[in-house]
Amino acid sequence: MALKRFALLFAVLALTVSFSFSATDTTDVLSGKLVYKINIKEDIMPAAWRHVQRGFKEASELKADIMLIHMNTYGGLVNMADSIRTKLLNSPIPVWVFIDNQAASAGALISIAADSIYMRSGASIGAATVVNQAGEVAPDKFQSFMRSTMRATAEAKGKIPIVIKGDTVMKWRRDPKIAEAMVDPSVYIEGIIDTGKVLTFTTDEAIEWGYCEGKAESVSEIFSINGIDEYSIVEFKPTLIDKLIGLLTSPVVSGLLIMVIVGGIYFELQTPGIGFPLAIAVIGAVLYFAPLYVEGLAEHYEVIIFIVGLILIAVEIFAIPGFGVIGISGIILVLLGLTAAMIDNDIFRDIRPFSWIEVVRPLMIVAFSLFTGLIASIVLSKRLISSPAFPGLALKHSLTEEEGYIGVDKRQKGLQGKVGTAITVLRPSGKIEINNEIFDAVSEDGFINKGEAVKITKDEAGQVYVLRNKD
Repeated sequence: MALKRFALLFAVLALTVSFSFSATDTTDVLSGKLVYKINIKEDIMPAAWRHVQRGFKEASELKADIMLIHMNTYGGLVNMADSIRTKLLNSPIPVWVFIDNQAASAGALISIAADSIYMRSGASIGAATVVNQAGEVAPDKFQSFMRSTMRATAEAKGKIPIVIKGDTVMKWRRDPKIAEAMVDPSVYIEGIIDTGKVLTFTTDEAIEWGYCEGKAESVSEIFSINGIDEYSIVEFKPTLIDKLIGLLTSPVVSGLLIMVIVGGIYFELQTPGIGFPLAIAVIGAVLYFAPLYVEGLAEHYEVIIFIVGLILIAVEIFAIPGFGVIGISGIILVLLGLTAAMIDNDIFRDIRPFSWIEVVRPLMIVAFSLFTGLIASIVLSKRLISSPAFPGLALKHSLTEEEGYIGVDKRQKGLQGKVGTAITVLRPSGKIEINNEIFDAVSEDGFINKGEAVKITKDEAGQVYVLRNKD
């Protein structure tokens, strides 16, 4: 549970830094409309959802008049996009989206949830078919979920009255069937899309069919279109801790942290009692799990699996001779814990399409890092232990005879062939006396009574072997 405490400490630190390094600067707020701007210019991942949550909270505290999302994305996780979509639909503050390049897939879902959409020339919106990380189209149950979500989002914008041949009729502001056609290639809409194609609108097409309120080349032009001359913009800025989490959760840094964990444990086992390598391994584990925990990727059970694996390995090394089932089980659990922490658990909950690549890729990163870390630790340990920079890691002082150190074999040199007396019963071990010196002995002749004469046949590593002396 220590790692859980460290993860919670990391979360508290993140919150503290978030307040210390303010995400916005409101010192120069001007008169007129107050606009709170959030950038979504990357894949829709947990970080984007976290930024939107914080941004909306700050906008509410500042009593912003307009929320402006500056978007350029090719998509991302469906569950994260759905959370952002819901936030936009329920926002008491009007939400505008400015698409300056792409609003594909999950980006299209978020954009449709906004109250107003503005697009730059050359931008596009649509192509919301659900795919896995390999780019393969997901099974229909996932497409069905996305179709209904896109329809419901478009329907949430309601209907507007229009006059046709003198009669006023209600028409969808954003046609739900068009939203569905952005997901399903089987949808046919006369004059817009044929079957077999997924719908994507250009800027002019989006304006024509009600999926864009206007064309704008910049943020300032959006306000000109709406007749807003006086306004001030407060922009959400990721904090230092946001950037740190993004760095630590990158595959390269995660791999390096795994190598640090393996190296620290290996060095601690090679030099037990020092503590420093173990401390490094613990810090590496905290830096590995804590950001994933904060991002919602790592669960409690994954951290517990990792800790149990370490315990099993320690038991195998220190308590059980050899290396068997317990040690192998420990290695498997460590590998499983590290891998599972890198996987978005929603792929196991039917919220998004399952993709083997999302499991295999983290597994390969962890396996490669573990193997590399172990090999590097073995190589470095030999150099460090013999290095003069770390004189305390290995015993280098020679224990010489001149200082009074005498080896057992040295004392017994020349005993073979000598005759003595058994001073205890040998069955087969006991004690014998030779030239007033007492030695431990083992009988090669079976049972030997106390007082019988014995002859030494050999002496090896502090142990003499005898037979009855028949001479």
